[in-house]
Amino acid sequence: MNSSKKNVDSSIDLFSDLQILTEDINRYPNYSLNTISFMSPVELTLSAWHEHIPFAFWLINAHRPRVLVELGTHYGSSYFAFCQAIDQLNLSTKSYAVDMWKGDEHAGFYGENVYSSVESHNKHLYSRFSTLMRTSFDEASEHFSEGEIDLLHIDGYHTYEAVKNDFEVWLPKLSNRGVVVFHDSNVRKDDFGVYKFVSELRKKYPCFEFSHGHGLTIIGVGADQTATMIQLFSADNNANKVRHIQTIFSRLGKACADEYEVKKIKLELAVRN
Repeated sequence: MNSSKKNVDSSIDLFSDLQILTEDINRYPNYSLNTISFMSPVELTLSAWHEHIPFAFWLINAHRPRVLVELGTHYGSSYFAFCQAIDQLNLSTKSYAVDMWKGDEHAGFYGENVYSSVESHNKHLYSRFSTLMRTSFDEASEHFSEGEIDLLHIDGYHTYEAVKNDFEVWLPKLSNRGVVVFHDSNVRKDDFGVYKFVSELRKKYPCFEFSHGHGLTIIGVGADQTATMIQLFSADNNANKVRHIQTIFSRLGKACADEYEVKKIKLELAVRN
């Protein structure tokens, strides 16, 4: 197949995806899909989180957290997505990234260059409201008051015991608006146990789960949620609404993943040339 034919086929596929996406939104008109979900990410780094970046944008606008904490930042793809939305919306949110920046058996171990890169990007764009905390999750929790945190993203070591401990240690720090986000909730291999713990939380709290991008589950821990967050959680009981929301964000997320792959290929070609 020649290159011009490939370009034509790509355009057709893109148009088809956009048309289907529009139909999904129109069939679910009460769902609040704000325009911030369509932002292009400022920072795309090596990550298993690319496909959830548009939802991160949406979540910041829907939830408007006063304090955000992320446990497990690595290269910063998820954290900087949250920060980008906070900055774009000019919110007064205070955000904190907690990590030892050494790695683990699940994420792999890495050198000092990773922290240096995250620190540089944070200092350049988000130091007005963002703080990096290079310490353990348990130790970091001691620096927050009870009921202070509105949004907690847990993405550290993914065994059942580890994720349960993270949740229980930080639960008292969550406010009456508290929302917890778990990544890798659809990974069922080796000793990953997020999906097991999430299934337990479902019995107590309202939830919504995305199956794409290794899984992302949102838990409404606080009783005082915004109207938009209530709408998201209530959709969990309707299979059609779940499918429409998942389709919308998986398609938007795939665009971010594709953008990263293109960026990586361009860099590889530049090195070869």
